[in-house]
Amino acid sequence: MSESARSSFSLTHPEKEGSHRAVSLLGASVLLGVMGVLAPERLIQMGLLAASLAVMGLGFAATFLARKSRSRHENTISTIAAFIEKDASPSFVCTTDGEVLQANAAARQAYATRRGETLAGTLRNTFANPGGILFRLKNQAGIDGAAREDIVTRKGHMRLAVHEMKDDTLLWRLEAAPDTGQGRGTDGPGLPMLMVGRTGAVLYMNESARKLVGGRVKTLEAVFEQIPVRLGSVNSLTNNDGAVDVLVTQVDAGAGRHAYYLLPPPTDDEGKAGSWTSLEDLPVPLVRFSPDGEVRGFNRCASDLIGTSLAEGKHISALMAGLGRPISDWLEETASGRAVQQSEFLRLTRSDKEMFVQVALNRMNDDGEVSVIAVLADATELKTLEAQFVQSQKMQAIGQLAGGVAHDFNNLLTAISGHCDLLLLRHDQGDPDYSDLVQINQNANRAAALVGQLLAFSRKQTLRPEELDLRDTMSDLTHLLNRLVGEKVTLNLSHDPVLKPIRADKRQLEQVLMNLVVNARDAMPDGGEIQIDTECMTLSEPLERDQVSVPAGDYVCLRVIDQGVGISADKLQKVFEPFYTTKKTGEGTGLGLSTAYGIVKQTGGFIFVDSTLGQGTCFSIMFPVLEVTTSKAPVAKAPIQVAEPKHGDGVILLVEDEAPVRAFASRALRLRGYTVLEADSAEAALKTLEDVSLNVDLFVTDVVMPGKDGPSWVREALQERPDVRVVFVSGYAEDRLTDQQREIPNSVFLPKPFSLNDLAETVHQQLH
Repeated sequence: MSESARSSFSLTHPEKEGSHRAVSLLGASVLLGVMGVLAPERLIQMGLLAASLAVMGLGFAATFLARKSRSRHENTISTIAAFIEKDASPSFVCTTDGEVLQANAAARQAYATRRGETLAGTLRNTFANPGGILFRLKNQAGIDGAAREDIVTRKGHMRLAVHEMKDDTLLWRLEAAPDTGQGRGTDGPGLPMLMVGRTGAVLYMNESARKLVGGRVKTLEAVFEQIPVRLGSVNSLTNNDGAVDVLVTQVDAGAGRHAYYLLPPPTDDEGKAGSWTSLEDLPVPLVRFSPDGEVRGFNRCASDLIGTSLAEGKHISALMAGLGRPISDWLEETASGRAVQQSEFLRLTRSDKEMFVQVALNRMNDDGEVSVIAVLADATELKTLEAQFVQSQKMQAIGQLAGGVAHDFNNLLTAISGHCDLLLLRHDQGDPDYSDLVQINQNANRAAALVGQLLAFSRKQTLRPEELDLRDTMSDLTHLLNRLVGEKVTLNLSHDPVLKPIRADKRQLEQVLMNLVVNARDAMPDGGEIQIDTECMTLSEPLERDQVSVPAGDYVCLRVIDQGVGISADKLQKVFEPFYTTKKTGEGTGLGLSTAYGIVKQTGGFIFVDSTLGQGTCFSIMFPVLEVTTSKAPVAKAPIQVAEPKHGDGVILLVEDEAPVRAFASRALRLRGYTVLEADSAEAALKTLEDVSLNVDLFVTDVVMPGKDGPSWVREALQERPDVRVVFVSGYAEDRLTDQQREIPNSVFLPKPFSLNDLAETVHQQLH
């Protein structure tokens, strides 16, 4: 579909008034209902509630009428847009106020017009006073239905024409006017066309029609020998050269107006009329269907759009799908005149690529035989943008869900794994319960990893970036990767000899590599080779790919290449979606690639995929090169031998609103010999610290709590106790925590779920 049709249609003034009226009625209904509920007397209550229901009914009726009016308006604009899209002359569909609703390809190319801009603003560099010219032509069109004017500009003679259409819209057309010394000019190449009003008056003729007819005429009677005109059939007209046969087709232009196209008379092999071939060169994809859905004819443009599967006798259901109900029912409704929606978006059943079309159906009566004409427009780009928008909304929703669930879920996992650690301390390996406790602990860790994957996908996990050399990272990971791929698959590594460092979280980068290698292994059930390459590359200009712009600069590119079954083109764009998988149930969660995508994007890198069915797949990851600043090497000092301090020296204030987590953390720290003071909220912690004689060495606090959060109460407490160190714990730390943490001296972050040893070691390091 055209660019100008990508946005939703603007409401014209009557439709806006209808929408506002509906909203006002519904608001009045709610107000009456509230007054009825609050009325002191039952009789008044009943009267107000009855009035509320009546007004509500009027509101719903007004809403229905407004929506119906808007739908009719959209259909009209869509039909006109389809026919003007390929016009060689710039054409605009505007409101009566001059706001541009549609602009065809020629207009977009010549004037770079944007939706919502006024036509006067668009033409300000073409005419000296576009506002006055447009106002004059609009008033003339209001009287005669159409108007045009030849205007002299710096670039030559220009002809501006306007036609009134349905729903208070105007069709404007701008073209190069003929040389004034030549008499009549031309409208440029195109099919002869007459715009006819309700009464049969000819409102407009393009130059091709004027040449064919022999001049400007005012009525259809002056054109055709027989009235009424037989639509879809050959009619005779008389011009200066005598009688001429033409095939007449009609398109509804709204407001009772119709556009009559005068086509060359079709001929078969014997020179007889009655073939579809006259529409072969029409620059609009057209397909003619029988009421039961069989193809009766099509033009070359439709064949190029739909593909080789389009053939006479083929049923429409074999060509396109996605209506949500039988397409043949839609055709039958159109043929009988009962169709409510004339335009729909459908997916073509092409095997080479995924394509969408907007299909507008029109009823046609050809010598008493009813058929349906489908006008098609390529809507692939529109549907792609729509799918990207839906996907971004879905990603945002899952990200919010992951962030919200992670905190509560990790609290549960901390309590489960923590108390499991406490039980393991009281059981040795020979105890019959020991293996059960180990299973509980391992599955709690697996659940924590799943939450981590969701956070990685939503790009809301806490990363620990560091300077990395991919050669060292791959070297450390090679042994594990070889175990992952198994015996039938070989793993080959190739490194750039001058590989530059990057900045990334090593643990998360290893997770990305493992996910990609596992997917490559699964794509080769019969074995094969996985190639992992690294190289430095420099982009001298931005790289535009997959709706992403990679800035110019130096990058380290990591590629994972397999020789597997490959990914089809229609599935390739979905591989990074969460929970999307081509594997069987139980073989994968669909989170592997979405996790990799989230980690790479959060690190500041880019990930792309290329695949060919039957040949293999290549995942490419581009990381920005870390700019290393050279500094003078510090003088090495002799290490000072310091005795390793022991656990259990210090007083800890533990602040945690989740009772199970607080109970585990308190017991774990007391087992290590620390003195622990507990508080279930920030307010309780501050109350405890009001005792100035109380000595506290360390705050261990949750970040997200009811009331004051962790950083807020800690900053307040440090005003009186500036030397106390801090350990923040949280199942999900918002991005703002990093900045808040920088403002708090001597603080570290411990993510949930944490084990007994994790907590004890973090506390030990902070105290010593």
